[in-house]
Amino acid sequence: MGKIKVLDEQLANQIAAGEVVERPASVVKELVENAVDAGSTTIDISIEEGGLTLIKVIDNGYGIEASDIVTAFQRHATSKISTSSDLFRIASLGFRGEALPSIAAVSRLQCTSSDTSSGLARRIVIEGGKVAVDEPANAPQGTEMTVRDLFYNTPARLKYMKAIQTELGHISDYINRIALAHPGIAFTFKHNGNVLLRTLGSGDRLQVIAAVYGSNTAKVMLPIEAETSDYELRGYISKPELTRANRNGITAVVNGRYIRSHTINQSLLQAYHTLLPINRYPLVILELGMHPSLLDVNVHPSKMEVRFSKEPELRTMIEDAVKAVLGKQRHIPGPESSIKPERSKPLFVQDAISFHRPEPIAEAFKPFQPSQTNKGTSSSYKPPVIEREYVPRNAAEKLYAPPAPVDAEKMSVREASGAWEQAAPAASELILLEPDQKNEPLAGEAPPAEAGAKADSPSEASLYEAPVAQLPSDEDTPNGELAFPELYWIGQHHGTYIVAQSEDGLYLIDQHAAHERINYEYYYQKFGNPQAASQQLLVPLTLEFTTGEASQLRELIPLFTQAGVELEPFGAQTFLVRSYPEWMPQGEEQSLLEEMAELLIAERKSIDIGKLREKAAIMCSCKASIKANDRMNREEGETLLARLANCKQPYTCPHGRPIIVHLSTYQLEKMFKRVMS
Repeated sequence: MGKIKVLDEQLANQIAAGEVVERPASVVKELVENAVDAGSTTIDISIEEGGLTLIKVIDNGYGIEASDIVTAFQRHATSKISTSSDLFRIASLGFRGEALPSIAAVSRLQCTSSDTSSGLARRIVIEGGKVAVDEPANAPQGTEMTVRDLFYNTPARLKYMKAIQTELGHISDYINRIALAHPGIAFTFKHNGNVLLRTLGSGDRLQVIAAVYGSNTAKVMLPIEAETSDYELRGYISKPELTRANRNGITAVVNGRYIRSHTINQSLLQAYHTLLPINRYPLVILELGMHPSLLDVNVHPSKMEVRFSKEPELRTMIEDAVKAVLGKQRHIPGPESSIKPERSKPLFVQDAISFHRPEPIAEAFKPFQPSQTNKGTSSSYKPPVIEREYVPRNAAEKLYAPPAPVDAEKMSVREASGAWEQAAPAASELILLEPDQKNEPLAGEAPPAEAGAKADSPSEASLYEAPVAQLPSDEDTPNGELAFPELYWIGQHHGTYIVAQSEDGLYLIDQHAAHERINYEYYYQKFGNPQAASQQLLVPLTLEFTTGEASQLRELIPLFTQAGVELEPFGAQTFLVRSYPEWMPQGEEQSLLEEMAELLIAERKSIDIGKLREKAAIMCSCKASIKANDRMNREEGETLLARLANCKQPYTCPHGRPIIVHLSTYQLEKMFKRVMS
């Protein structure tokens, strides 16, 4: 007698359950997806003890015909496909016909279903894969699935279940995502009688986001839409200020199915590149629509992984769409601004100083003089007058004491910001020019002031002069992008932060992060054509590596060449650098080239010239930038702000840290109790 035999159906179902039913969340997923496929508009999910003792799913869908209810629990029984060609155009969430028999094989299951509104239904009870009850029942149209004592007959599986809260977390995560995928369905989710989620089924995805993540989060999400000949994209993405510690905040939905996709994740992260801090991730809900023939969902029994037919086109569409939305925003965080949006208007507003409307951009660096012809009119600008005398209480306060009472119209900006300027000695040289140290003004920028010019002369400066950072108004900005705020220099704090103001409040700028962004965009452009500025060295630089590193580096020499670096082997472990671009940070060339080599060796399997260009630009920008505690004078600070305003993306450094933060006038007034709302 042969040793090979066909397993009985019950044992085969228990084995299949090992693939389909990994944990209680797997049962919830299969039952809820069946309810969605049935055209339900309301789905109620109730579980107890993390789903191990009870899982109940009730829907108002089409229901199961009485003659089909037993057949539905047989292996590979399904109503969703019938021929092999149907596998290439799957439009439903389920199709394999394995879930129900697999669940029934490892639990005590009861199914009551009606396909009419007459109240007549059919009830079936299955224990461990065997039908125990099959009888008529009374029920409204729809289906009620009750699963009790999951894994009661497979103690080995039950032994490895996690804590109740862990299992509940997996179930909650799936329910949240299926609710985000189908905002037109009203979901109710309960655990041990407590409601954990309730959505309205209104079709408003933003309402579901509010139910899942909170209303404050929903208020700061950005809508996104895009369409190509093959794909349709819609959903919501978070501002860079609102981040998560992992990728769990990314929900990708394809044709109504929640999936996990490395392709989509990478496209999103690339679109957010340099906008997010290290190891922080965005909150994203994306819904993709496409013809079923462009998608293969028959990859894994869980149906959580898919393959796309036109993956490069999809990546490009997602990346471009997200960049377009983010490019229209000002990414300037404030106190709790990432979560709690500001009140649009306080109940009471203290009278505020009115700033002079700035001159056109061509006059951005021309000092503002109050109009003589409009003096005395209600619309003319009147600088404030300091009336009360300040009496220092100790020697320390004498150092920073303001001058005697003086008309502020005769006070220079340098004098007005004395607390910072007195503590900040002027730098020996202007360190904020282009990284190549050529003193050339930007397009539209006035030449720097001559050495020895008196900045505190009333004829050259006033308390509120034209802004040092100014871009066109919102209406004139291409693609509707918000302009960088118009900033007025005040001073420097702790040698690290520039203090500036605008009509809408106070701004703090991280000088190192700002200079990094300026340098990054400069070097990134330079690395686009590095050979044009490559310079030969009279005495080559020497780089030394281990034997293994040198062996790998020899294969990567063409990438150095594309980056404008002439590298040649010189012995078993040594390389000579014959030339490199002349605009590399002075004094940092050797360390920068060593870091580039280490990067290429570490990422040799995935590196290309595009990634090398970007990484090298980040390295150069960091090494060439001013640091914390580098004191700046007024001219240097204004130069930095002007160059920052001309950046393509002036809100974050290349590492994703914020450059500028904002404290609105309303927030300041609220802190000082000038407004009580």
